[in-house]
Amino acid sequence: MNLIVKAIRPIGMIVLFTLCMSVIFTVVLKGQEISKGDPELLDLPKFAQVKVDGNVLFYVKGIASYSAGERAAAIGKRIVKAAANRSIPVDSVKLVVVEGQLNLLAGKEFIMQILDDDAKAEGIDRTVLAKWIHQKTKTAIISYRHERSGPVLLKKSLYALGSAILFAASMFLIIWLLRKLNTTITSRIKSKIDSMEDKSFRLIRSAHLWKGINILFRTLKITVVVLITAAFLQYILGLFPYTKGIAAYTLSIFLDPVISISLGFVNFLPNLAFLIIIYLVTRYLLKLIRMFFSGIHEGGIKIQNFDDEWAMPTYKITRLVVIIFAFVVAYPYIPGSETNAFKGISVFLGVLLSLGSSSFISNIIAGYSMTYRGAFKIGDLIKVDDHVGFVEEQRILVTRLRSRKNEDISIPNSVMLSSNIINYSKRARDLGLILHTTVGIGYETPWRLVDSMLKMAADRTEGLLKEPPPFVLKQTLGDFAVNYEINAFCEDASKMMTYYTSLHENILDVFNENNVQIMTPAYEGDPEIPKVVPRDQWHIPLAQ
Repeated sequence: MNLIVKAIRPIGMIVLFTLCMSVIFTVVLKGQEISKGDPELLDLPKFAQVKVDGNVLFYVKGIASYSAGERAAAIGKRIVKAAANRSIPVDSVKLVVVEGQLNLLAGKEFIMQILDDDAKAEGIDRTVLAKWIHQKTKTAIISYRHERSGPVLLKKSLYALGSAILFAASMFLIIWLLRKLNTTITSRIKSKIDSMEDKSFRLIRSAHLWKGINILFRTLKITVVVLITAAFLQYILGLFPYTKGIAAYTLSIFLDPVISISLGFVNFLPNLAFLIIIYLVTRYLLKLIRMFFSGIHEGGIKIQNFDDEWAMPTYKITRLVVIIFAFVVAYPYIPGSETNAFKGISVFLGVLLSLGSSSFISNIIAGYSMTYRGAFKIGDLIKVDDHVGFVEEQRILVTRLRSRKNEDISIPNSVMLSSNIINYSKRARDLGLILHTTVGIGYETPWRLVDSMLKMAADRTEGLLKEPPPFVLKQTLGDFAVNYEINAFCEDASKMMTYYTSLHENILDVFNENNVQIMTPAYEGDPEIPKVVPRDQWHIPLAQ
């Protein structure tokens, strides 16, 4: 029962559609509106088609008081009026010369005046054209009356009824077949889809696949129903003279775009071949350029004063230049590039890009500038303003750092370019990174003893180099203490904080072992006994 309802439902839709079309195209039924016309006359806007029941009879030219379209529409209406008046015999259609003018009459009804310009459009003599128009008009009147006769209308009504029954049966059969096909496919592939979900470790969901299959079948069903319904409507509307204009108009709605696209594609083939050639040349040129810069990056090709690290960024810049140049060459051959709409969109996008992308462009330029600046590489430990971290990634817009606390820091390249960058890793690999820390020791402790204690603490710290040896700087002779700075070399900047922690621990231990306080005496006045170290105590040995 449901299948019957589904099969009959489209018939009701057809009836509703036909009523709507009848209302919309009332002007077409009454006035025989002029369509776009023969493609051969598209370059002749001064000529128009004379139509009756959607059939083109001949072409006429515009005159001073009438445009070509208005004149053609008026002639078509006069022919229809004469054909509808059955009291006018077909034999009464004749050519009459009045004061040198060649007129076409149907009985006493004026149809049209045949002009010399009309004959020039066809490239023949006016008399020959007049006889041809005379015959065409008589044929149109005969056809008009024949198609509106009772027997013919009855016969076509029977055809329409038969086609409606066939349409309903076809819809019933197609819906049944599609449902059967859906059931068959579902039963056969259900187990395979479920197993696919297990094999893919649930990366592929069976529910998503089933949803896609259902959408596919629904689309197929709608497409088939729409095509069959459109063919049925076209046939029904084309049977009767009253709706033949609708049939021709609706058919042109769908066919004209297809024809235009097809002709446009055929005309575009030479340009398409040129674009394909540009694409292939550009593609293989980019491959050669990439091969060259990859050789530089891998060390196979050496260029003086050109770092290996610059190879791939330079390739990206070169690639962008080549692509832009290829686009400039190909632009005139792109479909629609000469239209005002395409140019307007291009200008609009250019304005948007210029107004909204100043920071975007500056970050891109800064990103490439940082590459050639050579301030750091991936994996280096650097400091940018107050941010310290390892370089994780250097993109065209931002540089990403990973802090010692495992925080992800994204810094715009424009900020990187304008900031002072400290690279802890670059020199550590070759010359060693100097770690340093400062302690304040009172004047009563011999400086030689402090030097020895600080060097001993550095010697105890694992990871600090023995060569070059650590050294101590006396930074300042302060108001209450001498500030000593211990300097030691290391090769691995990534463990800098670990080395600092160990160094500070060893300094505390060594100074405690030697009973030396790491603190600055704070007093308001001079003590009774000066805080000086006697000469005989300048070389006190270290505690064992």
